[in-house]
Amino acid sequence: MKTSTFRDRCPVTASFLADGTIRALNDEAAPPEVLRQMVRLGQAPFFTPDLCTLELAVDAVGRLSAAYPPDGTSPVINPALQLCALESQGCIDLLRGNQFQQQAVPGREMVLVWKMDGMVRVEVAAPEELAALKITAEGLDPAAAAHEASAEPGLVRALLQRAVAKGLILAPPSRIRRDVTDSPSGSPSAEQAAEVFTLQWHLTQSCDLSCRHCYDRSARPETPLARAMEVMADFRDFCRQRNVRGQISLSGGNPLMYPHFLEVYRHAADEGFALAILGNPAPRERIAEIAAIARPVYFQVSLEGLPEHNDAIRGLGHFERVMDFLDVLRDLDIQGQVMLTLTRDNMQQVLPLAELLEGRVWGLAFNRLSPVGRGAALALPEPSAFQDFLGEYCRAAERLSVLSFKDNMLNAHLSRSGRPTFGGCTGFGCGAAFNFMALLPDGEVHACRKFPSPIGDISRASLGEIYDGPQAARYRKRSRACLDCSIASVCGGCPAVTSGLGLDIAIDRDPFCPGPILPPEQQSGKSD
Repeated sequence: MKTSTFRDRCPVTASFLADGTIRALNDEAAPPEVLRQMVRLGQAPFFTPDLCTLELAVDAVGRLSAAYPPDGTSPVINPALQLCALESQGCIDLLRGNQFQQQAVPGREMVLVWKMDGMVRVEVAAPEELAALKITAEGLDPAAAAHEASAEPGLVRALLQRAVAKGLILAPPSRIRRDVTDSPSGSPSAEQAAEVFTLQWHLTQSCDLSCRHCYDRSARPETPLARAMEVMADFRDFCRQRNVRGQISLSGGNPLMYPHFLEVYRHAADEGFALAILGNPAPRERIAEIAAIARPVYFQVSLEGLPEHNDAIRGLGHFERVMDFLDVLRDLDIQGQVMLTLTRDNMQQVLPLAELLEGRVWGLAFNRLSPVGRGAALALPEPSAFQDFLGEYCRAAERLSVLSFKDNMLNAHLSRSGRPTFGGCTGFGCGAAFNFMALLPDGEVHACRKFPSPIGDISRASLGEIYDGPQAARYRKRSRACLDCSIASVCGGCPAVTSGLGLDIAIDRDPFCPGPILPPEQQSGKSD
């Protein structure tokens, strides 16, 4: 077996050295140390020991595994990570091919070399990354670390989450998993794993609107503040036990009408949860106050079509207030989203509305009407007309970036058209009671808020116990009618629509679905 030379191991460093120096390094076990001696003797540029250290680290990391240990239960530092303490700055640029000696200057620099997704990465270590590595290496509790550093708990957890996302720290695999069939024969099966779990928390039934399609205007007591704090602790434990990141989508009613909204929002941010708001337009000062605590992932408002139709559903002047509010969100650098409830009467207004919203908001998406509560008085579109609409929507999305994909039936259309599918409603098709639960003000927990789907009550059980219970398991399962469909893992239809039309979500197919989709090799034809 041929022995590698110094030039083989450190080609960039070698490019700065004389041939005699390179030959002298071929037999050295620790070339950076030898280079330091040469620097002191004036025989090598000052930065070459550090450049050599980086090249050797890149070579070593490339041969390491970045896999999480099979018996682990806590976050660990990526085993394919090396931290290089250098005495010169700018060596990364030299390593990347910018070979100009003047780019390296004396000065201490910490450089991270690690592997993620099979690729070796090299970056200067940021202070927050070093802090995250220290916390993980010492097994510190994030809240304890925050207290010691006089920082908010949410800040420390955010640092850790960013380090995990970057691959510097490896978290235990998610325990939110389910088997899905990826072939009509029922075998083989794949496994879905969710990295984020969303709790849609309806803090209050109070609302400043009285929409004609509202699915629940029942009187429910508001969540007391002390109980709200307990809920957040419960959800924190739920996420830790299942190795997922938690997101809380605050809703209502109008969540901003909840009297303790800011206290809940601040505490949730301190706990490190990602936060979204599903609400109604509010004064700029109120939104700025919220953003000063923590910028929400997004703020979702609703429109039901063009001005006249929307205001007939949501109240006079609502359309104009929403449009003005979207400008406020944009000015405050908050991602705005618009949700539309699709009915027979507004289906043809979706694309004209998208034209008005293009460039003004991040996304416009639709859910089909759930014909429950007040919504039972409205009409869903005819399935055939809806299929035509899906084609128009997908074609329009090629030129209108505002159009977002959410309804699972879009995947059925995309697949039949030979186009790539997306994650579906929650990233896993229907995520009811899988990576999503809805908590109502009085403590009831539902698999999905759009139709009655009770799975427990937090006054009687923890969120974990509810999630593991038989009712939640029932809602997690796909309908038996979907088992032969090749896109079941990113579809499953909409149980709220299916149930609202009097069908059984356990055995019936979404009535807007034309039928199961076979694998491509078994499809006799494709529609455009």
